[in-house]
Amino acid sequence: MRPRLFSSCLLTPGQLAPSQPDMDVIGSFNPGAVATDQGVVLLIRVAEAPRQIRPGFVGLPRWDLTAGKIVIDWLPELELLVVDARVVKIRETGLLRLTSTSHLRVVRSNDARQIDPSEQLIIRPKFACETYGIEDPRITPIDGRFYVTYVAVSPHGAATALASTSDFSSFQFHGLIFCPENKDVVLFPERIGGQYFALHRPTTAHDFSRPEIWLASSPDLLHWGSHQPLLGSGVGWDRGRIGAGTPPIRTSEGWLVIYHGNNKSEADSGIGSYGAGMLLLDLDQPWKIRSSGAQILAPEMEYERQGFVPNVLFPTGIIQQGDSLLTYCGAADTASCVLELGLADLLLSGSAPASFRSVPRP
Repeated sequence: MRPRLFSSCLLTPGQLAPSQPDMDVIGSFNPGAVATDQGVVLLIRVAEAPRQIRPGFVGLPRWDLTAGKIVIDWLPELELLVVDARVVKIRETGLLRLTSTSHLRVVRSNDARQIDPSEQLIIRPKFACETYGIEDPRITPIDGRFYVTYVAVSPHGAATALASTSDFSSFQFHGLIFCPENKDVVLFPERIGGQYFALHRPTTAHDFSRPEIWLASSPDLLHWGSHQPLLGSGVGWDRGRIGAGTPPIRTSEGWLVIYHGNNKSEADSGIGSYGAGMLLLDLDQPWKIRSSGAQILAPEMEYERQGFVPNVLFPTGIIQQGDSLLTYCGAADTASCVLELGLADLLLSGSAPASFRSVPRP
């Protein structure tokens, strides 16, 4: 583990008003983060659940895209199986539904360590691929513009979409860039060898392997190919699953990525614990792993250990300030938090061997 130089809870559900009166905010977490000339901008995932309670029924929210609002499907409890706090399965069809729905909000911070009281722009689902909500944004500045990857959830599954902005007041939406099931997509902040690169996390219905971090490249940020596996789960803290967390940042030792891992084994019940590890990739050949595998963060603060999903520390944003890295995380699928790590301490400790190495790229 790496020592924290600073930790703070940034935002809790009680600090946000719901998007409409019949909903309750149950989560404000997994923030994307980026430094701008006007300060730090955060894109927060805001999860909402129905305020009303109907005995014997479960309210499952979805977005009515024509009306531009959330509607509730009330299903009898007996027709559902509870998968976990986030998901139920419809007995008759075997298909899943979320117990909440998410949208994104723009919040700002002058000092990168606390939220400013300011008007919040709400980004609501507006496309068919977003019927069940939009989630987990990551922000990368590229060529003077800010690009946002986010998860779009619908009856077709969880896919990844792309948006961009110059000011976080208006956005251009570019559509899906990775089809279902694919999440945890982060973009590299510059072209490498004339190509854009991204890390992504495909999953399948057949478990030939645990979920892996993959690498892909693109000529234009929209059309992706040259897919190849990069890093797989280990046998300890990340044995359950892994996925990219923060967008890569350039360092003297390589591209630094803080990724998430989950320790749930086949024999475990529940969801397991989520922590963070460090991945270093070659600056010129990002398919080459310089080091990986060592856990650097685990849930330890009360707001990371207690919440809607306990024991979750989920890194999604990163900002370098001098010799320090401010890492923005979701905490227990409930709150947003920020913590500070020493860059030199991370680079000096990045010596664990990779748990999976990709084949040489042609």
